Amino acid sequence: MPTVLRIQGYRFYFVSHDLPEPPHVHVERGGAAAKFWLERCQLARNDGFAAHELGDVLRLLRGRREELLEAWHEFFGTA
Repeated sequence: MPTVLRIQGYRFYFVSHDLPEPPHVHVERGGAAAKFWLERCQLARNDGFAAHELGDVLRLLRGRREELLEAWHEFFGTA
């Protein structure tokens, strides 16, 4: 599970067996975890983040979307 970004206490990472799915990133902090689709910067799954934290993560995600998409394609060899 390569970490692609650490910012404000959040860890953004990929899971190597996730290639069949559209580009997405997993995020964790303090025992909470979530999954976000990168194309639309949209929440796919949440396990423990409060609504305000999800908003914070979405803002970070939108600000780094291109960087994360590039990392996805590089990691999975889909560029």
